[in-house]
Amino acid sequence: MTIGVGGSTAEIELSKLTNMTANVTAVTESEYRQRIEKAQLIMKENNIAATYVNAGTNLYYFTGTRWYASERMVGAIIPAEGDIHYITPFFEVNTLRQYMTVSGEIHGWQEHESPYQLFNDVLANLGITHGNIAFDESTAFFIVDGISKLNKQLIISDAKIVTAGCRAQKSDHEIALLQQAKNMTMEVHKAVARILKKGITTQEVAAFINTAHKKVGAPAGSYFCIVLFGEDSSYPHGVKTPKALEENDIVLIDTGCQVEGYNSDITRTYVFGEANQRQRDMWQIEKQAQLAAFNAAQIGVACGDVDVAARNYLASQNMGPDYQTPGCPHRTGHGIGLDIHEWPYLVRNDRTPLATGMCFSNEPMLVIPGEFGVRLEDHFYITESGPKWFTEPSHSIEDPFGYQS
Repeated sequence: MTIGVGGSTAEIELSKLTNMTANVTAVTESEYRQRIEKAQLIMKENNIAATYVNAGTNLYYFTGTRWYASERMVGAIIPAEGDIHYITPFFEVNTLRQYMTVSGEIHGWQEHESPYQLFNDVLANLGITHGNIAFDESTAFFIVDGISKLNKQLIISDAKIVTAGCRAQKSDHEIALLQQAKNMTMEVHKAVARILKKGITTQEVAAFINTAHKKVGAPAGSYFCIVLFGEDSSYPHGVKTPKALEENDIVLIDTGCQVEGYNSDITRTYVFGEANQRQRDMWQIEKQAQLAAFNAAQIGVACGDVDVAARNYLASQNMGPDYQTPGCPHRTGHGIGLDIHEWPYLVRNDRTPLATGMCFSNEPMLVIPGEFGVRLEDHFYITESGPKWFTEPSHSIEDPFGYQS
C-alpha cells in the first residue's frame, strides 16, 4: 500500500485537524490605500483619466469591499488623482458602506434610473468629460456598452495594465496569506489520503475535504474540489459520472481554500494500493517536468519560457509534442492570488518577464488517454534569488507526502 494512503477513518482524521489561522492578519486600510496610489501612478504614466473596478476581486483588492457582480452595476471609480467614488443601487448604499474598508463618496441610482448616466455624471463632476477610461476586464459588456453609448468622447480601454500591474507582484503580506492557505490545504490532502478505502465515492471524498478545510480554519470550506479515480483521472477537470475507488486505481485530488480571499490550489496524484511500472514511469516524468518548469523560472525570463521548458522535457520523453496526448494538453501554470487563475500565465505566448512577488501554479499535467492522468500541482513565488516553493513537491509515487524521505 502507498505510504500514507488508507488505513484510517474520516472521524479519526477530522479529530486531528485544528484551526491553523490564529496568526493570520487581514489586509489593512493602509495597504489598500497604497494599492490605490500605485494604480494612480500607473494611470498617470499611461494617460488614463480614471479606472473603473467592478464588483469582484478587483474591487476587493483596491478597496477591501467584498461584493459580488450581478445585473446591477456596483463598483468604484479610481481617478488618476483624488479620492475614489462608488457607484451602487440606491437601496444598497447603507449596506455597501458596511463592507467598505476604504471610504469614498457613494453615488446611488434608483431602479428606474440609468447607472451609466450616473457614471458619466460622476466623471463630469471630477472634471473628466473625455479621455481614456479603463475598465477592469471582469466588467460585464452591458456596463461598458451602456456607458460608452452615453459619452462618445470617452476612449474605452482595458484596465489590465492597472489591475495586473498592481496585482501580479504580491506583497510580503499577500505571500504570507497565500502560504497559509496552501499550508492548510496540504494538511487536508494528507488527511484525505488516509481515509481512502475500496468503494469510497468521489462525493464522499469531496465532502470530507470540505469539512476538513473548515476544521483547519477556512470558514467557507473548499473553494473547489476535483476528485478522480482510475481512468477518470485522464480528464483534467473531471467526468460527468465519476467512478468509485478500486484497488490499484490512480487517485487525483485537486482542491483549495481561501484565507482572507487568497487561494490555495494543490493537486496530488498517487495510487490506492500498489503502483505498477507504467504508473511509476509516468508519475516520474510528470515530476521531472514540474521540476524543469521550476528551474526555468528565473527573474527576467518570459513566463512562456517556463512552459516551454516543461514541454521540451516532455518531448524528450516522447510525450506530445506541444499539446498532444499522451502529454500535457494545457498550459504549465497560472498566476494565483485573489483569483484562483490570474495573470500572468505560464503559457508559451505570455511574454511577461518574471519579477519578484509573482506567484504561480506549476502543473504540466500528463494525460494518457484511456489509462490515467498524473497532475502534480504545487505553487511557487519569485524571489530575488529565483523561485521558491510554497509547498514542497510530492516525494515519490510510493511516498507522496514524504513521510519516509
